[in-house]
Amino acid sequence: MLEVQDLKVNYGKASALRGISLTVGEGEIVALIGNNGAGKTTLLHAISGLLRPAAGEIRFQGRRISGGRSETIVRSGLIHVPEGRQIFPNLTVRENIRMGGFTRKGDLSAEQDHIFAIFPRLKERIDQPGGTLSGGEQQMLALARAIMARPKLLMLDEPSLGLAPLTVEAIYQAIREIHQGGTPVLLVEQNAFLALNTADRAYVIETGRIVLSGSSRELLASTEVQKAYLGG
Repeated sequence: MLEVQDLKVNYGKASALRGISLTVGEGEIVALIGNNGAGKTTLLHAISGLLRPAAGEIRFQGRRISGGRSETIVRSGLIHVPEGRQIFPNLTVRENIRMGGFTRKGDLSAEQDHIFAIFPRLKERIDQPGGTLSGGEQQMLALARAIMARPKLLMLDEPSLGLAPLTVEAIYQAIREIHQGGTPVLLVEQNAFLALNTADRAYVIETGRIVLSGSSRELLASTEVQKAYLGG
């Protein structure tokens, strides 16, 4: 589904990504873990067209998208849920959800019913402004808006950030349901234990480079990962 080859991104003279390569296959959840400032968000921004790479290539479903316009990438089915949710605070829950379907034609009611089956709490708050929701509800809303776009691949940036444990479990249950419905996921998480217990495979990024990769089981058993990210 997604192939990134030797990707480099610079901020001025500083190198943010230094030759990143990774893949996401059909039906996979792939995690990207690392500390703050390692380059995780920069990578997602480059994939979704918000940053222009200095070198390297990004291919989605076999087509080159590196350097492409973000709106074109969205229309291709690659959907990015950014860190911090980025909902529209003055629009209602209903309006926020329907904004996710702006690239689509026809009746959106069936998709909306599917969303409310996953997030019944949003149905209870359907006419509330998005800005009045709790942090967890706003994360649900950001995911719901992404689902409305019918993603072929979903990229999630720190979906658990700042949320209470019970809310995190609800968010991750929703992510599993989305995945079980056939949507591959590229998951960026600072919570390595949570990410590795959700994903099929994972990559570890440090200072703009991939330093480890493998199955989640392999990385959970890795002494390096345990010491650096799991408190082992």
